[in-house]
Amino acid sequence: MTLTVDISHRAGTFALDVAFEAGAGVTALFGRSGAGKTTVVNAVAGLLMADRAEIRLNETIFDDVRTHLPPHRRRIGYVFQEARLFPHLNVAQNLDYAGRFGARPTARAEIIDLLGLADVLDRAPATLSGGQKQRVALGRALLSDPRLLLMDEPLAALDAPRKAEILPYLEALKRQTGVPILYVSHALDEIARIADRMVVIDQGAIKAQGDLFDVLSDPALPPLFGVREAGAVLRAKVRERAFDGLTRIKTGAGDLHLPGVSAPEGSDIRLRILAQDVMISRERPEGISALNILPARSETRYAVVGPGVALRLAAGSEYLLARITARAWATLELSEGDEIYAVIKATSVAPGSISGAVTAPT
Repeated sequence: MTLTVDISHRAGTFALDVAFEAGAGVTALFGRSGAGKTTVVNAVAGLLMADRAEIRLNETIFDDVRTHLPPHRRRIGYVFQEARLFPHLNVAQNLDYAGRFGARPTARAEIIDLLGLADVLDRAPATLSGGQKQRVALGRALLSDPRLLLMDEPLAALDAPRKAEILPYLEALKRQTGVPILYVSHALDEIARIADRMVVIDQGAIKAQGDLFDVLSDPALPPLFGVREAGAVLRAKVRERAFDGLTRIKTGAGDLHLPGVSAPEGSDIRLRILAQDVMISRERPEGISALNILPARSETRYAVVGPGVALRLAAGSEYLLARITARAWATLELSEGDEIYAVIKATSVAPGSISGAVTAPT
């Protein structure tokens, strides 16, 4: 299933002009506040009539020069930053309200189980935590039997513990439902864990789009991401745990040893490694405390970022992003294809940067 979006819209001095496609899985719209992300999803939902819009889901036309399909005929589920539950209805009644719009008879039990809602069905929304409210909002959106799910900053209003609570449910949602998701966020940690494709929007224009792993490892983009948040994501598999609390992780770049991994052995996970945590050495370093030393090759893809340089490294079948000082860049004198080593401290990869590290409760 493919969503095709081509929108131009002006509101006061702000101008939006974007075009992209979103396929199966999760497509993330990333950008700072005011970049135009919510305008895009509101147009897709039919809540905004853009000045010019061509929006279609497979063969169904939502908008073109002759058509503006009303929101209720688009069969789109929308999860907002605030849960927006009906306060006078309990959880079960909120879910059942959505079920009027065409859910399969068996979907209710499946979704309640998927989102861990069985223990709160009789409770009023006011008695729920922020994370529980968002899970109910997700369930309500899914029970409307959507062809597409829109999520606009669904975790932005949550504190760190509640955010950590709900992320595993979003990962499970992606794996088990098959509903394509357009996910709006300005938080790279969320996007790195769940997205397959990424569209970067800045001041109403698309600056980059493509496979998540390629976009996050692009050295030209840290100014848009924030230099302290920029980093690549690696595909990985959990191998075995050692007696000292470290877990061996197999990646296409080589094996890593990391703490704080609770995913079962054999699990497929992702690792987000920040560019600021990657050191570069011309020779394989000896006698250092860092446990993770990966052979890599330098690329021509680099960019000056503030007082330093961002550099993409090819490591096996994966890419890493490193941010080093301009002085280190000058000293290393790297050329395309130079054989180097990427050094990563085990403790620099936080548990929150590992997808699948926490299993959603049942």
